[in-house]
Amino acid sequence: MILIREQLEEREDEILAPWAAHSRNSKGRLHDEPQDDLRPLFQRDRDRILHCKSFRRLKDKTQVFITPDGDHYRTRMTHTLEVSQNARTIAKALKLNEDLTEAIALGHDLGHTPFGHAGERVLNRLCPEGFDHAEQSVRLVDVLEKDGQGLNLTYEVRDGFLNHQTSGHPSTLEGQIVRYSDKIAYFHHDMDDAIRGGILTDDDVPEEIASVIGHTLEERLDTFTHDIIITSYDQPIIAMSPAVQKAFNDFRTFMFENVYTNPKAKGEEAKAMGVVEALYEHYLKNIDLLPDYLKRRMDLGDSKERVVCDYISSMTDRYAIRQFEDIYVPKSWQ
Repeated sequence: MILIREQLEEREDEILAPWAAHSRNSKGRLHDEPQDDLRPLFQRDRDRILHCKSFRRLKDKTQVFITPDGDHYRTRMTHTLEVSQNARTIAKALKLNEDLTEAIALGHDLGHTPFGHAGERVLNRLCPEGFDHAEQSVRLVDVLEKDGQGLNLTYEVRDGFLNHQTSGHPSTLEGQIVRYSDKIAYFHHDMDDAIRGGILTDDDVPEEIASVIGHTLEERLDTFTHDIIITSYDQPIIAMSPAVQKAFNDFRTFMFENVYTNPKAKGEEAKAMGVVEALYEHYLKNIDLLPDYLKRRMDLGDSKERVVCDYISSMTDRYAIRQFEDIYVPKSWQ
C-alpha cells in the first residue's frame, strides 16, 4: 500500500521552515491510536473538528450582537471561518504548518457559551470552579464530544485552543498566528458590524490610530496581515512591528470603549444573562434532566456545577431561549 501520509510528512520536511510544527514530530494524542494512511496528524485533527457537533453549533452562537435583525451580522461560526482564512494566509507566507494552524483556528471557540462573552461571564460567576471558554474548548474535545468519547486531538492543537486569548502563550508558532488572527478577525468584522448597525463609522477611529493601520476596513486588515508577515519572515517568531503593535493595542481599546461596552450593541445583554442564570439554577436543581453522557461525568468525579456548565455552554442562542421559554413561560391552555 502507498502510504500517502508518509509522503506528505516528507513534503513538510522539504517545504516548511525548521521552526514550524512538523506532523511527524508531534507530541502525540491523549490516547495512542493507529496513524491514518492518508492524512498527517494535524490534517486529521482539522477534519475531526470540522465534522463535530460543537463546530456546527457555532452557526447560532452570538459573536457581538445578540439575536440581530439582519442576515449579514457575524456569528461565532463566521468569526471562526474568518480567523481560519487569515491565519492560513499568514502561515503559508511564513512556511509554517497550515494544517495545524487551521485546526487550531477552527476549534478555538468550540467552548463558547450562548450569547457570547455575556454567557461566559454568567457561568464564570455562578460556577464555584469558574468557567473559561478556552478551557471549555479543550474539555469538549477531550471528554465531551461524541457522547463522552472526545476527539482525541494532538497536544499542539489543544495547546492552541487553551492559549488563544490575549493572556495566552501558545507553544507553537502556528498557535501564535491564531492568537493574533483571532484579534485581527474580530476587530475587522466587529467594526464592520458596528458600521452596519449605525453605531460607528470609519471616521470615528482616531487619526493617530488610522494613520498607522488605515482608514477603512480593508486597509486595516491588509496592514495587520502584511505587518505580521514582514516582521516575522524567515524568523522563529510571530510579531508585529512596534508601531503597528501599539496602534493595534490602541485600536483594541477603542473597540472596547465604543463597541464591546456600547449600550446600543449590548442592549439585550442583561436579558441574555438572565436566561443563562435561570437555566443554570434550574438544571442545578434538576440534574436528572441532563443528557446521560454528562451524568456519567459525575460518576467519574466531575461536580454537578461543572456538568451543568457543560450543558448550558453547549447550547446555541436559539436553544437556550427555547429551553427558558419551556421552563419559565406559561403555556396557553388547550
